[in-house]
Amino acid sequence: MTSLLRPDAAPPTAPARPHSVTVHGRTVVDPYAWLKAENWREVLKDPAALPADIRTYLEAENAYAAAALDGTAALRKALVAEMRGRIREDDGGVPDVDGPFAYYTRHREGGQHPLVCRRSSAGIADLPVDRLGGPGEEILIDGDREGEGLPFFDLADAAHSDDHALMAWSADTKGSELYTIRVRDLATGVDREESIIATTGDAVWSADGQGFWYVAVDENHRPAKVMLHRLGTPQTDDETVYEERDSGFFVGIDQTQSGAFLTITANDHETSEVHLIDRARPGIAFRTVEPRTANLIYSVEHRGDELFLLTNADGAEDFKLMVAPLAEPGRAQWRDLVPHRPGVMIRFQHVLARHLVRLELENARPRLIVRDALSGAEHAVAFAEEAYSLGLMPGHAFDTDEIRFVYSSMTTPAETYDYDVTTRARRLRKRQDVPSGHDPAAYVTRRLFATAPDGESVPISLLHRRDTPLDGSAPLLLYGYGSYGTLMSASFRTNPLSLVDRGFVYAIAHIRGGTEKGWRWYMDGKREKKPNTFTDFVACARALIEARYTGAGRIVAHGGSAGGMLMGAVANLAPDLFAGIVADVPFVDVLNTMLDGDLPLTPPEWPEWGNPGADPAAFDTILSYSPYDNVRAARYPAILALGGLTDPRVTYWEPAKWVARLRATMTGGGPVLLRINMEAGHGGAAGRFDRLEEVALIYAFALAAVGLAPAA
Repeated sequence: MTSLLRPDAAPPTAPARPHSVTVHGRTVVDPYAWLKAENWREVLKDPAALPADIRTYLEAENAYAAAALDGTAALRKALVAEMRGRIREDDGGVPDVDGPFAYYTRHREGGQHPLVCRRSSAGIADLPVDRLGGPGEEILIDGDREGEGLPFFDLADAAHSDDHALMAWSADTKGSELYTIRVRDLATGVDREESIIATTGDAVWSADGQGFWYVAVDENHRPAKVMLHRLGTPQTDDETVYEERDSGFFVGIDQTQSGAFLTITANDHETSEVHLIDRARPGIAFRTVEPRTANLIYSVEHRGDELFLLTNADGAEDFKLMVAPLAEPGRAQWRDLVPHRPGVMIRFQHVLARHLVRLELENARPRLIVRDALSGAEHAVAFAEEAYSLGLMPGHAFDTDEIRFVYSSMTTPAETYDYDVTTRARRLRKRQDVPSGHDPAAYVTRRLFATAPDGESVPISLLHRRDTPLDGSAPLLLYGYGSYGTLMSASFRTNPLSLVDRGFVYAIAHIRGGTEKGWRWYMDGKREKKPNTFTDFVACARALIEARYTGAGRIVAHGGSAGGMLMGAVANLAPDLFAGIVADVPFVDVLNTMLDGDLPLTPPEWPEWGNPGADPAAFDTILSYSPYDNVRAARYPAILALGGLTDPRVTYWEPAKWVARLRATMTGGGPVLLRINMEAGHGGAAGRFDRLEEVALIYAFALAAVGLAPAA
């Protein structure tokens, strides 16, 4: 282990204050429960409310981590410069046309936050993206100006009214994901007096532009109510349109691509329910498409007198498309449009006036399928690379023959295309610019497969320089997530090039718990089958060693949030495989969190992990892998744990408790470092360049862990 990760000072020691809980006749002792502030709800809203003893401890941990990484200061500075050099600082998105205007976001050179802009839609298709900031542009929301002087600022939604006169925009200034919505007069650039606090940040306008719907967050930080705000009235007068009584269900809003309806979706991880409100009639009550039924998932789009449903009904594990009459949308009226095909997962549907587009995934490779509404004829949009990413970008238009998609691979920068679904002509609108230069031919991307202990074949996407020796000597960063059905795409990322150019192999383990191989892949990595996620990751590490991409003790594992739980689990399972582990906002105190129904996300998470308070089997399963509860007397690799003080998703005390227990229990190895961002939440720093500082810290740690960091 390099001395760069060996500070002279001793690490902080958290006093053990044992707290025990007995459930189902089983007693579990938690020695560091005191690190969870009793006033945690208040801390989410105001970090200054953190009790003094906890603040003192966290600040000591930050100081220790800073000392441990002090020798990498020059390296981190170089990494930030490299990564920033790959970003076009005045980059902008491809404009999205909505009637007389084209809306887009861009950044100014040196700016941390986005600018929300518009200009006339006339001739917009012929205007290069790099000239968007010229004459004729209106800057509607200036993120840099709004965030000036604030330690944290996250610009969320920016939704314009149908008449283009007003914009509802939202921002979080604490990192706690409590967003305030304001309304801007686009003619004057001045915000109206009203501001709507404690929301999820999303807003959907009524068709007449006299009000908008939003989702209010309750005292436990859960999205619980859909409210209708009418312009010129106080928030206290807002009408409750929908209230979710089940604390295990999330609530969200959107509007159909047709623009006709507001959709209210209530769902957990395996059941959903959709309600519709006519945007032209905001005062009417919602209409339910189909009442919730356990394990029935569906989402809704609209065209004419029909609804289009993406659903797992009738045992369609990988989903199918169905249609129903708008007048009678209940389950009895649903009929197949695109039948279920096992192994071909339909991830998304995009309904236009004359076409239906779906995004499919088969054996971890995506494709777009375009279907003509009248004839039913279909054709595919796909690419030939071994591993790539393909995403559909829905815009404002409904009556159009054009769609927009983004293609990239681990070697190919993102390319944004407008595609005419009738002529099948592609028009490149933007190619991701890497100002410091990028030669795809200098890199190799591959798709490998590891064999899990139960025989499953686990995909791995990897990237390395063409001249990297593949003799087992190369260090390797292995990234994983594996929860909630989240797909880890093999897309182009500029930041990892700073590792790859220093000799690293960069790999993504597409482990169970995601949907890279369909919905079954997700189901095989949740609840009682959650351990598959961890053994899949270890199998990927061993397969990469066997294939000579790296060697044992040369791997740095990286994961965040639920992927941070993965990091904690594999650290306990196979510490000898890893030189270092980076656990970013790690969900490591799984048992205690799932036993606490008052925490913001606990009830909605029970379908994912199990409810240990109600189910003895779930208690035993979670206890068997919960990283915090399974720390053992063993030699651990160097570990860097990162958290955010105002994080409502993975609370700060999870990594803090984990680190304290590791230090008290492990027999060697390390060091174990904890860094808590005292001014941010789950996503870390919000500014795009501030975020690079955090990435540089992670990469410097990884380089030091394998002995590649230069001496100070």
